[in-house]
Amino acid sequence: MSALRMAFNELRRITSGTLPKLAVVALSLVPLLYASLYLYANKDPYSNLHNVPAALVVKDKGTKDLNAGKSVADELLKGNKFNWHVVDTLDEADEGVRKGTYIFALTLPEDFSEALTSAEQNKPRQGVLTLTTNDANNYLGSTIANQVVAEVRRAVTAKVSTEAADKFLLGFSTIREETTKAADGATKLADGAAQLRDGVNELDQGQHQLLDGATQAASGAAQLRDGTHQLRSQTAPLPDSTRQLANGARQVANGNETAARQAEEYAQKAQALVGILDQANGDIASRLRALGFSDTQVQNVMNTIGQVRKPVDDANGKVQGASSDLRKLANGAGQVADGAELLASKMPALVDGVGKLDDGATKLADGTAQLRDGEQKAVDGTTKLKDGANQLADGSAQLRDGLNGGVNKIPNADDPTRAAIAQAIGDPVAVKGLSQTKAATYGAGLAPFFLGLATWIGAFVLFLLLRPLSRRALAAGQSSLRVALGGWLPGALLGIVQVLVMFSVVRFVVNIEPSNPLGTFGFLVLMSLTFVAILHALNAAFGAVGKFLGLILLILQLVSAGGTFPWQTIPVPLYPLHYGLPMGYAVDGLRHLMYGGDLGSVGHDALILLAWLAGALALSSVAAYKQRVWTPSKLKPELVL
Repeated sequence: MSALRMAFNELRRITSGTLPKLAVVALSLVPLLYASLYLYANKDPYSNLHNVPAALVVKDKGTKDLNAGKSVADELLKGNKFNWHVVDTLDEADEGVRKGTYIFALTLPEDFSEALTSAEQNKPRQGVLTLTTNDANNYLGSTIANQVVAEVRRAVTAKVSTEAADKFLLGFSTIREETTKAADGATKLADGAAQLRDGVNELDQGQHQLLDGATQAASGAAQLRDGTHQLRSQTAPLPDSTRQLANGARQVANGNETAARQAEEYAQKAQALVGILDQANGDIASRLRALGFSDTQVQNVMNTIGQVRKPVDDANGKVQGASSDLRKLANGAGQVADGAELLASKMPALVDGVGKLDDGATKLADGTAQLRDGEQKAVDGTTKLKDGANQLADGSAQLRDGLNGGVNKIPNADDPTRAAIAQAIGDPVAVKGLSQTKAATYGAGLAPFFLGLATWIGAFVLFLLLRPLSRRALAAGQSSLRVALGGWLPGALLGIVQVLVMFSVVRFVVNIEPSNPLGTFGFLVLMSLTFVAILHALNAAFGAVGKFLGLILLILQLVSAGGTFPWQTIPVPLYPLHYGLPMGYAVDGLRHLMYGGDLGSVGHDALILLAWLAGALALSSVAAYKQRVWTPSKLKPELVL
């Protein structure tokens, strides 16, 4: 008896009545019910999120320039991603989530906008979005809610960061504008400081000339003091030397005239110096006002200069007084010469006058010495003033050069450029999706996994009705391989019918469109033939226990095939199950065929399935060979399913 004959007899046996025929039809529809209904129910759940109820609590009071809470709420309501319900209080939202009225709740607190702009007040803090979830409502609902909040957070962060960056760049423009003004002012300051330096240098030269004159006046006054000392010491013998005194008086008168003229010359020079200082004061004040200094600042500078030149003014007064005294002395000396004849009779008065003259000469010497010392201080002051003016000129020049050099380093973007830079700073990373292959919907993404499971379950239920091995063929001593093929072929044919019905409904009713329809159908047929062979072998080799082993294999493949998450995410101890069992290769091959991936791996997957098919048929052949010998346990098995 051939394998086809055995297969035909088995099919005729299971379709010999109305109920058996209905049973065969039901078995053919099992994969369809499992795969198509599940894929239909989960084809595109994300397109129906607008039916998911969610609570939105907007408590944000906003700020003068920002109302982020309202903006976020408007975007969420306009986006229609969820069935948003705006509620007034957080308690109401919490109660709704607790009772399942809402899947989750999103709360925007009162200080949301204030927190987003807190960095502008140098008190930075985060704006907090409160997401209330309840996994008792739905775990994936909470997961999706977290993704929504993450997207809201990213959008708000990008918007706020972009606005902050725009203000930051605008501040740079303002800084550049103000720095340009400061550079212009520094240029004017440098020019004025240079003029001040030149004026102070002229003042310093005049002060040195005045010091030289004061030094000469002090030297002459010292000489005069020494002369009057001698005159005083020599007036004692004058009563005895009147004539000599008259002659000497004439000489003294001439000398005093010379001294008076020299003193008057010094007095004129001193007065001229004071005039120069007065003119310099006026020039300095005028230049300072021209440089933009205020009247108060100008007055402060002039007061400082006045304190520096006070000794000069005091010395000038003393020089003028000394000059006047010398003039009087010269006139007196002339009168002495003219009245030499009267000197003898009035010698006591003359001696007394000489004493006074000596005292006056001493005072004159002391005054001119003070004038010289004061002028030395004035020279020292003008020297410091000159050094300060030089430093001011150098510093203002450096300030001018630094500001002019730095102004070009400050960003000065125009409005479009500033907006583009702010956008890049606020949201620096964009994602450019390049999908080599892509499932159209969520259901299409799960289809390879559930089509594989449906094919295995379809193969499993076939042997609730089919007998794995023909007892008649075994009793007749038929070839083990022929008996195995005869037991496998009915399931294989029904498996192809299952795949045809399942694929047609999934393709044309559920509208999951494979990239390679013919290849997908052919691969599903190979999967069905392989899975039928495996389950046939288990039933043939182990009987009722084989059905249990088929369920165990299904469970092991559920956890190791990588049908939902990448298989690399399973625990490492489960890796051998993924590499060893056929479901992972079936799912991988279907993915490439349905999504349009590289077909090179499909060949590898098909070879693995063919190897399992061959191995399963070999095991069935071994089981057929062993069952040619009848045993008591075979005639009366302990367990029948």
